[in-house]
Amino acid sequence: MSEYISTITSSVRRLYVLLCGFEIIPKAVSTRNLGANIIMSEPITAFLLDTTDGWILVDCGIDEAKIDDPILAQKYFLDRGWKPAPVVLPVHHLRYQLSQINVEPYMIKYIILTHMHADHTGNLKHFPNAKIYIQHQEYEHGFQPQEKLGSAWFRDDYDSRPESDWILVNGDMNILPGLDLISTRGHTSGHQSVRVQLPSGAIIIMTGDAGDLMENYEKEILPGESVDDKAALESIQRLKQLASVPNARLFLTHDPVLVQTLKLAPDYYD
Repeated sequence: MSEYISTITSSVRRLYVLLCGFEIIPKAVSTRNLGANIIMSEPITAFLLDTTDGWILVDCGIDEAKIDDPILAQKYFLDRGWKPAPVVLPVHHLRYQLSQINVEPYMIKYIILTHMHADHTGNLKHFPNAKIYIQHQEYEHGFQPQEKLGSAWFRDDYDSRPESDWILVNGDMNILPGLDLISTRGHTSGHQSVRVQLPSGAIIIMTGDAGDLMENYEKEILPGESVDDKAALESIQRLKQLASVPNARLFLTHDPVLVQTLKLAPDYYD
């Protein structure tokens, strides 16, 4: 796939940024070996694309029900080392945000998962009509027995989805004019990012967790967790290159400074 988007008529009409809560974590979770004594309140974001082929979600936040119920919060978060549990207020609930732009869950046609950690898969169950784009390696890893997965993987977020719901991708892929999947292996075995071109000509690259903070890109710092450090660094460098062209910028999932500068749903980018 070319590193640049040619002059096209994009299928993407609007992009919405959905703020789905916050994780309270040591900075070293995001920047390898840096900031273990610094506690960050990092946003959990997802993105909604209004396209000529229907509504597409990029990631789907964390399962609010597992946080709101004290027994489930203990089981899924506190007992697994997520201390404290993420903070998700009613205004952060994904379905509430969709309702503010008159989008019902049944209207979501596709979901693109950057990877299968629980802060990206939590609301899959609410979108039964959606087909799911996932890298093949990520899919294979995510369906290992729960005991072989780390504390960030909640298999029951996605176990109930039939095999026919999954669209397995190997590497880069163009989905629609102006909508590309970018293989960014490193943080997980099948991590991917998403690039869109908007009608304005702006190019938005949704990085997933290839790097949580702008610092990861500016200083080329590895994420706190990686299955392949070489690939993780190469992915950060590739995303930087993609964002170096005119009118391009990175939209990160977890940067607490960046999120305050973005237009949040129901506002949008077009």
